[in-house]
Amino acid sequence: MVGKVSERVLLREGLERTDNGMKLTTWPDVAPINQKNYYTDYMKRDDQILALRLQSDATRDRLVQSARDHDRNLSKTANGEVPLPVPDLGDEDGTATPSGGVDPSRIIVIHPGSQNLRIGFASDALPRTIPTTLAAKFPQTESEMYEALPRRQPAAKTTDQQYGEEWTKKYSKMCNELKTEMRANKRKVLPNSKELVQTFNRRTEPEIIEKHNDPLEINWTDVKTLEDPESPASCFIGHDALRVPDDSNPKFKLWWPLRHGWWNEDDYSSQEHLYDDFETLLDRALRQELGLTTNSEWQQYSCVFVIPDLYDKRYVEQILRSCMTWFEFSKVCFVQESMAATFGAGYTGACVVDVGAQKTSVTCVEDGLCIEDSRINMKYGGFDITETFIKMMLYDNFPYQDINLQRRYDFLLAEELKLKHCTMAQADISVQVSSFHVRAPNQSTKKYIFKTYDEVILSAMGVFDPSIFDNSTKLRGRRKLVERSYNAYDVDIPDDPSSAAQLAILALVKPSISSSATSGAPQSQEVSTPSKERCSFNFLGKGESGMNGTPAGSHAGSPAPEGNGTPAPYIFGAGKDGLNGDSPAPSGSRAAGTPVPGQAFQASQMAPAGAFADPNARSATSIAAERDAVLPMAPLDIAILTSIQNAAKGDDKKLRDLLGSIMVIGGGSKIPQFTVVLEEKIKARRPDLFERILVSRSARDMDEQVVTWKGASVFAKLSTNDSWITPFEFERLGARTLHHKVLWAW
Repeated sequence: MVGKVSERVLLREGLERTDNGMKLTTWPDVAPINQKNYYTDYMKRDDQILALRLQSDATRDRLVQSARDHDRNLSKTANGEVPLPVPDLGDEDGTATPSGGVDPSRIIVIHPGSQNLRIGFASDALPRTIPTTLAAKFPQTESEMYEALPRRQPAAKTTDQQYGEEWTKKYSKMCNELKTEMRANKRKVLPNSKELVQTFNRRTEPEIIEKHNDPLEINWTDVKTLEDPESPASCFIGHDALRVPDDSNPKFKLWWPLRHGWWNEDDYSSQEHLYDDFETLLDRALRQELGLTTNSEWQQYSCVFVIPDLYDKRYVEQILRSCMTWFEFSKVCFVQESMAATFGAGYTGACVVDVGAQKTSVTCVEDGLCIEDSRINMKYGGFDITETFIKMMLYDNFPYQDINLQRRYDFLLAEELKLKHCTMAQADISVQVSSFHVRAPNQSTKKYIFKTYDEVILSAMGVFDPSIFDNSTKLRGRRKLVERSYNAYDVDIPDDPSSAAQLAILALVKPSISSSATSGAPQSQEVSTPSKERCSFNFLGKGESGMNGTPAGSHAGSPAPEGNGTPAPYIFGAGKDGLNGDSPAPSGSRAAGTPVPGQAFQASQMAPAGAFADPNARSATSIAAERDAVLPMAPLDIAILTSIQNAAKGDDKKLRDLLGSIMVIGGGSKIPQFTVVLEEKIKARRPDLFERILVSRSARDMDEQVVTWKGASVFAKLSTNDSWITPFEFERLGARTLHHKVLWAW
């Protein structure tokens, strides 16, 4: 080891130090942390999160202001007594305006649906309802672009070939089952009723009614009244759009931004066009329905937006972006449909069954919040009943054979016929003679007389056998324009909300879904600790099976995010009727329930997630894509029991409470005797809880279609609401502020 060398030697060697001793940089030196013992409070305190810090600042400012007002009142009174606070004064409809709160007349409540948009002020008793559609100039109308609805083969020689032999067999089977059930209920059934209807309808000829003799003539929309005829952005919305003549000059096409509860990606060619149409629809609705004609007025209003229980994050983020940048509302908050429905009905907890136009959702709500694992979203509704009703009528020689639901006047006619004739009451099933008028633009009115028999009930009963519906195009175009949302920290993991009950419905349609959920661990691996015996429920009869031979029910054990290592859904039905043949289905960590005598069996154990590494495990993206390719369809009674079972998680008391508080809402449920038949179906599935099951409509005799909107308006009036998003927060955080603001796990 060489000792210290003198400066004289360094000078002789040419290695002398020539700098002035200053540091090479003024950047402060950071000492390395002690890896054995270090601590940080970064993002662990509320004051470090902007959204929560603004809330605390607003609360502090409110307390300071109230203290100043108190001192001011003390100084004004002569004897120093503090005046009594003024109580909240109720409006005419009984709602109270909180003193110092937000004025309900300054809050806009928006509830968009696939077929109807409901919009209004929170102070209104009822919303304005308009169809969710726009009519814009286009070279072709929708009836010229798309095939006719209901779908049929025009070149077919026989009726069976025209509608497909598979559908014909299903229809004939439903007719025979109805006859058997009506005879069992001691109801009169004529053996030749079907032949009477078909023969009468085949021989019926229309009666021509001249224009001057038609008292109910329709006022069609005059295309010359367009605000700016030269602008391609000019359009009609709502009822005006549906009344645009199909043979107008220039031609118009109807655009529906929402279909089946999500973005209508099939009919649009670009994401910008889709978003712009939806924003234009809301823009025109604000101007025409609410009278807010100038953009500067919108900045003085807040907005409560109703979103589905099982939503796409991209959809919610786009809505937030539109509200903040296009409409520039003063603040925005979101509420889920089922949560709003319980607010509107005045319930603290219920199993909410929302039968809409094109989607049906089932969600259990407890203490004002949706139970995540109970959310189910199925893609059928009132429009499917309308289409199937017309299809059945056409099969039985409906006199108006040219009906096409893609034409606007035929669509309105079909909706009218469904509202007038469809029922679920077996007592009303007999050969009935009715009439209807076909009013087409620039044509004489035609009056038809026709007969109906069992079509009026079989089409509505399709909710208990969705395979009778036309489901061929409901997934077409899915994910074509709008990609699924991915985790911000792991970009390969999809993070759209999922539900154990929804996964069970998908596994019901496609059994391989359940195996893909457990791709990270063997299904039959035994663990050392014995588990409690699991019980299953066979909601199907011994000889009855669900769709495509699959048991129609499931019991998912734990939340099912779109990734590997997720426990498989617990499928209802044991033994050879089950999905796994003779072997029991894999059970989730929380699967449990009330046992039915004779139907309990020992479930297999599952190894902890991640205990075994599978080199052939599929990626989370591929699993999510597989689930996206499955259309969620299940009988409504099975879906309700699946949702309740996943909400109860083995709690017998909660199970009974939810079965006794099933609330049916939505326009698709306005068919007579809908709740009565649904209750009978559920009781047949669970005879052990016959006395506890209760299915009802919304309380207070409210229209089922507006319960959700009304609940959102009640939610908007709450004085203590921490879910408002301000433009300042959106400017700083963007869509990330939803993580801190929404009332559920984002």
